[in-house]
Amino acid sequence: MKRLFLTLATVLISVSAMADEGMWLLPYLQKMNIKDMKSKGCRLSAEDIYSINKNSIKDAIVIFGNGCTGEVVSDKGLLFTNHHCGYGSIQALSSVEHDYLKYGFWANNHSEEIPAPGLTVRFIRQISDVTAQIVGNIPANAAEVERNKIVAENVKNLQKELKKQNEGKEILVKSFFGGNQFFAFVIETFKDIRLVGTPPSSIGKFGGETDNWMWPRHTGDFSVFRIYADKDNNPAEYSKDNVPYKAEMYLKVSLKGYKEGDFAMVMGFPGSTQRYMTSYEIDDMLSVSNPNRIYIRGERQAILKKDMAASDKVRIQYASKYARSSNYWKNSIGMSRGLKRLDVKSKKAAQEAEFTAWASQFTLADDPRYAEALPLIKGAVEGKSAIDHDLQYLQEAFLTAVEIITPARMVDKVMNSPQTISGDGATKRLVAQLKGWYKDYNTATDRKVAKRMLAIARENMKVLPSIYEVIDRDFGGNIDAYVDNLYDNSIFADEAKILEAVQSHTSEQILADPVQALRQSVVVMYNKLTKERKPFVAQYAEGHRLYIDGLMKMHPEKAWASDANFTIRLTYGNVLPYTPQDGVRYSYYTTLKGVMEKENPENPVEFFVPEKLKELYAASDYGRYANKRGELPVAFLSNLDITGGNSGSPILNGKGELIGLAFDGNWEAMSGDVAFEPELQRCIGVDVRYVLFIIEKFAGAKWLIDELEIVR
Repeated sequence: MKRLFLTLATVLISVSAMADEGMWLLPYLQKMNIKDMKSKGCRLSAEDIYSINKNSIKDAIVIFGNGCTGEVVSDKGLLFTNHHCGYGSIQALSSVEHDYLKYGFWANNHSEEIPAPGLTVRFIRQISDVTAQIVGNIPANAAEVERNKIVAENVKNLQKELKKQNEGKEILVKSFFGGNQFFAFVIETFKDIRLVGTPPSSIGKFGGETDNWMWPRHTGDFSVFRIYADKDNNPAEYSKDNVPYKAEMYLKVSLKGYKEGDFAMVMGFPGSTQRYMTSYEIDDMLSVSNPNRIYIRGERQAILKKDMAASDKVRIQYASKYARSSNYWKNSIGMSRGLKRLDVKSKKAAQEAEFTAWASQFTLADDPRYAEALPLIKGAVEGKSAIDHDLQYLQEAFLTAVEIITPARMVDKVMNSPQTISGDGATKRLVAQLKGWYKDYNTATDRKVAKRMLAIARENMKVLPSIYEVIDRDFGGNIDAYVDNLYDNSIFADEAKILEAVQSHTSEQILADPVQALRQSVVVMYNKLTKERKPFVAQYAEGHRLYIDGLMKMHPEKAWASDANFTIRLTYGNVLPYTPQDGVRYSYYTTLKGVMEKENPENPVEFFVPEKLKELYAASDYGRYANKRGELPVAFLSNLDITGGNSGSPILNGKGELIGLAFDGNWEAMSGDVAFEPELQRCIGVDVRYVLFIIEKFAGAKWLIDELEIVR
């Protein structure tokens, strides 16, 4: 195994990246990327971008919340990210009386900045290659189960060691290249994050669901937050005594703009790609996981959308939930379309045929056993396909969609016996959690969703949860009657009743609630299927690891990039237009003129233009944010390799200055997470000049502009 590690390291550092594809690991920029980056127009050194000895661009990039990227843009901890990344916090802080989603919000000074409970910002303080420590002692002939045990034990021991050296910080050890390489990340988490400003959704979500993943785009997808620390500049829980974080590294903001062909790069936290996916997995995605997700979420979203349109209260309650659901729903539609249209399966099959021929030189007695890689993957995918189908329904249609199950789970977590709820402190925390949850819950909406979800689950699952036996026995198979009885009689359908039960410690009533029977039937089946799935997961992991290792050895001349796994990466390329089909060529940027052209009174939810924005456009009152042609740029394209998690990532020019915020990919290349399409794949970003224009001219928050270091 030590021999394998050394070979892998040689493959990784012996070549230069020669394509726009790649979410590159920062420690290897000097050896793998910087020469190619400079040829494309980068004017920085690798040390300027990532350094273990001094502040670098890496130190201004953060994990925002649980699934986005943000960037520090001032020495006072001011932070930019996407509007859709801040959306959950903006929604949580909104009410019918203070509708920040509809009208936006802008603080006039530090004292008006609003704490966002539960929101965190995480800095990567240190990165180290720990492959030798994790796999160096694995016997060459170790079976996969034994290998996994050794890896898990080594990870545990390394985390303990690094925690001693980095008190108060999180230690994350992640695998790369299918488990062939490992990196350790030292992370510092700040928990006092405050909302500074957000445009109204008519700007931040302009185009809505219709324009999502589409180009041309005219969305001002940004929001502004601030990191707070204690008086010693250390992370701290929220306190009125906390002060703005003193950032040693922050991004300068460029008003120079860009032209076609200019160098651009993104640093951020891409969530997940499957570039080493096989043709067998593509078949499964197209026939099982994507159709299920599209159907289940589509049915639920139709109900939510109708109720949201009928009530401002419900609209605010479900805005973030709907946005999270619909984003990946549309992604799945585009992914399936792209995989078929670009015939990605055939390309994967061709690679597999080449690999099979190459692997035939190795006997089954050899280590590694490359010839076994693809058969292992194929068998695992086929073995778990039916299990995954039902698991997806349990997760999507029950545990996510039927919301009344959630408070039952929350209560169960703090119950330490059938008789009582654990301690007064635990009770107080639970009450606070429940109040926060019920703020964004509407019983009538959930009742409608539950009826539809239980119906489609019955129609499509191969094996049903045991609750259907109750439905058949006690309600003659009538799902609507069962659901009505459930919501009419459950204390979880009424916030006041469940809070009273929790505070009075009447656990018998909680345990006997009909929602518990529903939840238990789902959880029991979910756990059973998960256990049945485990052998196939292990089999797949072994095949996947061997396949990736073999591919890199088969083509040692190629620059290989690891799949995204929500660790910090850099991607680079150029500002470029694209041609999606014959006779159509898209420009590489859009302007405010397009916002006015898209206004649609018949679709005011998605294409409403605020009156003040119209006035600024009519007067061409763009200040210093117009381009040389007198236009106000809104969004632009670059051929950067991004995916979910990169939302909010800074788009930087060759000097490392901020020119935009990445917020989307393009519809024609939705299969890009599986196969990068260099001629089609584009990163869509909001131009930082539009961001600053909205802050200063539209919102009148010039004090924030004055805080930035702006260069021309």
